[in-house]
Amino acid sequence: MPVATAFAATTALLLTACGGGGDAPKANDKIKGADRGASSPASPSASTAPGADRPDITLPGDVHDKFEGWTTGDATKDAILADAGRAQTATNYAIIKGNPDEPALAFYRQGDALVGGAQWVKSFVDAGITYTGTVRYFRPSVTLYGTTSAGVTFCTDESKAFNKNVKTKKIDKTPATKNSYVYYNTHLKKAGNGVWQTTQLVSERGSGKCTR
Repeated sequence: MPVATAFAATTALLLTACGGGGDAPKANDKIKGADRGASSPASPSASTAPGADRPDITLPGDVHDKFEGWTTGDATKDAILADAGRAQTATNYAIIKGNPDEPALAFYRQGDALVGGAQWVKSFVDAGITYTGTVRYFRPSVTLYGTTSAGVTFCTDESKAFNKNVKTKKIDKTPATKNSYVYYNTHLKKAGNGVWQTTQLVSERGSGKCTR
C-alpha cells in the first residue's frame, strides 16, 4: 500500500518500547541478525540543528539512539530524516523523564502522532517502568509530496534496549525474537518554523522488511 494511502486508511500507535504504542509496555523482545551498515553514534543533535529554537532532548548516559544511513546527501531529505529521528528521540526522552506532557513531544509530533506518543509515554509511567540500552534505527527512506509534506519509512532494532523498573532499578533482560524489530511508515509536515513534524504513523512489529 502506498504511503499516503496507508495513512488515510489506518492510524496506529507506535509499538516499540521506545516510540509509543498500543500494547502495554513489557520486556523488549530480542533477535540476532539484521544488517548493520554505517552507523551514527547518537540521534541527530537538536542543539546544533539550524532554524527553530529546538528543545534539549539529550538522553542520559545509559540510553542511546543510533541512526544508521540517516543521511542521503540531499539537503531537504536529510532535514526530513533528522527531524523524523528527533521525533523518536523526543518520545524516548519523555519516557525517561516520565512525562507524557514533555514539550519536546509536541515540538516534533502533531496530530495522531502526538496523541499516540503521549499515550505511550503514559503507559510507561502507569506501569512504573522506563528503559535502558540502545535502539538502532536503520533502512530509512524518504518520499517527498511537494514542498511541505513527506513520507519516511525506517526500521528499529530494540535487541539491546531493556525495560527498567523505576523504583527498584531492576533491568528486565529477555532473549531476542523477531519482535525486536519494528517497521515504521510515517508522514511528516513542515511547520512554519521549518521543523518537519511527524503527524501520522503506522508500525509493524516483527516485519520481514526489517529482519531480512
